[in-house]
Amino acid sequence: MEKAINGIHHITVMAGDPQKNYDFYTKVLGLRLVKKTVNFDAPDVYHLYYGDETGSPGTILTFFPFPNARRGKRGVGEINAIAFSIPTDSLDYWIDRLAGKAIDFDGPVKRFDETYITLLDPDGMKIELVTDKTADNIPGWNNEGVSVEHSIRKFFGATFYLKSGEETEQLLIEHMGFRTGPSTNSIKRLDTGVDKSLVHIDMRIDPEYDWPTNGAGTVHHIAWRTANDDEQLNWRRRLIKAGMNVTEVLDRNYFHSIYYREPGGILFEIATDPPGFLVDEAKEELGANLKLPEWYEPRREQIAGSLMPLVT
Repeated sequence: MEKAINGIHHITVMAGDPQKNYDFYTKVLGLRLVKKTVNFDAPDVYHLYYGDETGSPGTILTFFPFPNARRGKRGVGEINAIAFSIPTDSLDYWIDRLAGKAIDFDGPVKRFDETYITLLDPDGMKIELVTDKTADNIPGWNNEGVSVEHSIRKFFGATFYLKSGEETEQLLIEHMGFRTGPSTNSIKRLDTGVDKSLVHIDMRIDPEYDWPTNGAGTVHHIAWRTANDDEQLNWRRRLIKAGMNVTEVLDRNYFHSIYYREPGGILFEIATDPPGFLVDEAKEELGANLKLPEWYEPRREQIAGSLMPLVT
């Protein structure tokens, strides 16, 4: 095929208490809240976007926080872990930081050529911090006490749990341009993207895995990057030809989206890099104000009043 998917654009997760979510991802992991908006399909719920200083594609982790939501249960047919890249000399820094904040973590452990530590967010979402030589060449930034040289740089990848990986692998390699990486008896790795956009998908296959229970702490979808609207339409045509049931293009204000469910059950999205998060806020003000799409502006007072107060 002419092009391959250029890494991860964003990943979206279900959450519970929005204040606990904000405090963890900004004050512990040092990500920046780059957009505070609402679920476009359910405007009584926040949609919170975290990322690097400007919300670059490839750094964006987003949440739908439902106060008092029941906790979900990880299982097959979904993403069970989200991995972030840290510089190769930052492992001790993060171990000390988590220990200093009394946050439990597992590791360090080796997987392929990288070292991992694993922790859970307030809703039980599994987060991995991975030493990544690619991260050494990406500038860091200072946020909430995380020093520039040790800050999270980007997504390293994600872990898929599947009952059978054959059809998922076929879709990723033959139709989306992924490359085969290393493997073990329990993990098959696929790669996509280059240089700063390089990401790794680890597929764990076991027909005995239980099905998940959706709820707080479970992944809603993963979005792949594409450069512009024309490329996105090309992807849509290719995927329909490959037998995928792909939505029409949807306007998400900060990117345009198409969605489809891969054969193993995981919801995929392809999102455009532009227009990005600076389209309605200056860099210095990102995440400071509640932003609504224009069709919800007449209901701003009602919508804002239905949301749980969030101290940012």
